[in-house]
Amino acid sequence: MSAHPLSIVNAAVFDGVSAELTEGTIHIRGGVIVALDDATRPAGEVVDARGGTVIPGLIDAHFHAYGTELDLLALESSPLSYLSLAGARRLAAALGRGFTTVRDVAGGDPGLARAIAEGLIAAPRYLYTGPALSQTGGHGDPRPGERDLCAGGAHLAEIVDGVDALRRAARDRFRRGAHAIKIMASGGVVSPTDPIRVPQYSAAEIQAVTDEATRRGSYVAAHAYSPEAIAHAVTNGVRTIEHGNLLDAPTADLMAAHGAFLVPTLAAYDAMDRRGDQVGLSPVGQAKNREVLAAGRRAIELARAAGVPIGFGTDLMGVLEDEQLTGLRLQVEVDGVLEALRSATSVNAELIGRPDLGRIAVGAPADLVILPGDPFEDPSILWAHPRHRTVIKDGRLV
Repeated sequence: MSAHPLSIVNAAVFDGVSAELTEGTIHIRGGVIVALDDATRPAGEVVDARGGTVIPGLIDAHFHAYGTELDLLALESSPLSYLSLAGARRLAAALGRGFTTVRDVAGGDPGLARAIAEGLIAAPRYLYTGPALSQTGGHGDPRPGERDLCAGGAHLAEIVDGVDALRRAARDRFRRGAHAIKIMASGGVVSPTDPIRVPQYSAAEIQAVTDEATRRGSYVAAHAYSPEAIAHAVTNGVRTIEHGNLLDAPTADLMAAHGAFLVPTLAAYDAMDRRGDQVGLSPVGQAKNREVLAAGRRAIELARAAGVPIGFGTDLMGVLEDEQLTGLRLQVEVDGVLEALRSATSVNAELIGRPDLGRIAVGAPADLVILPGDPFEDPSILWAHPRHRTVIKDGRLV
C-alpha cells in the first residue's frame, strides 16, 4: 500500500549536504519527495514544522540487530528465534530515534529482511551482511582459549578459514541477499583470545572475498583497529574500515589513495567505558576498550585531514543500544555539526551505494526527521530524547 500524500510546511531544511538551511515546503507522494517549494498546493496530510528543522533520515552504518549481549559465546548459542524477536525490538527502537536506514555488519538473514519488507515489524530500511567472516582465533571466534567448545550458531560471525572456503561463504551470503560482506581483519574488544593490533586473514584470503564482492557489484567491510590491519585490508580491496581507532597519518593517506571509507563507532567505546561492569565486559575487554577509547577521536581527525570519507556507526550491543544518539554527540564534538550530520546522512548513503538516500531532494525516498529546533544553533537536539522528534519513513509518519 502506497503512502498517502503528505506535505511538511514552514520547514527549515538541511538537505544532507549544504552548509546552509533553506526554507520551504516538502511535498511527498507515494513515499517519494515530489516537490520542494511553496508554490505547490499541499495535498493530503499537512505537518507544520514551524520552529523546527527537517533533516534526512539518519543512517547507522554499523548496527547489530542480533547483538543482544556482549558475551559472544552466550549470544552465538542463543536460538535464532529469540535473536530475531529481540532484533525486531532493537530495530523498532532505532527507527523511533530517527534512523531510517541501518547497515547490519554482523548478522541478519533473509527471514528478518522479509518480515521487514512485508511490514510485519516496524524497522528501518535494512541492509545486512549475514554473519561476519572470522579466522580461527579471530575477532569473531567466541571460544575462550582454555575451553574446547563448538563455535555456536554463527549468528553474528562464522569461523571460515582458507581461500576456497571463503569464496563459498561469500557466494552463499550473496545468494541469501547480503548487501555486502564483513570480515574481521584485526583483534577486537569483546573477543577473548586475539591481540587487538594483529592483522587477521592472509592477503590471499582477503583478496578472495573482495574479488567475489567486486564481481557481484558489492564490497567488503572490515573490522580493523591498527594501522597494520587497516593497511592490510585496504591494499587487498576492502572498501570500508569499521572502527579504525588506532589509525595513523600514513595509513589515513593510504585509505584515501584507495578510496576507502572510515566508519567510526565512538558510541560503543564510550558506553563500554562507562557501563562495562553493568553489561559484564570482561577485565580483558575493559583493558582493550581503554586502549582504543581515546584514540577513536584522533582517528577521525586524521581521516578528515587526509580526505578520507567519514561515515557514522554505533556498534552497540545489549542494553547499550540506548546510547545510539550519544554517538551523534561524540562525533559532533570531534567533527562539528555539519560534518557529523553529513556523515550520518549523505556520506553513509554514498558508502552503501544508495545516493538517493541521506538527502532531501526531488525524487529521493521520503525518509525524514523533524527536529524541534536548529541543530546548528543547539546541537543537543540531535541527541535529545526521541519523543521530541517526528520520524517519517517512505512518506509515512512513524
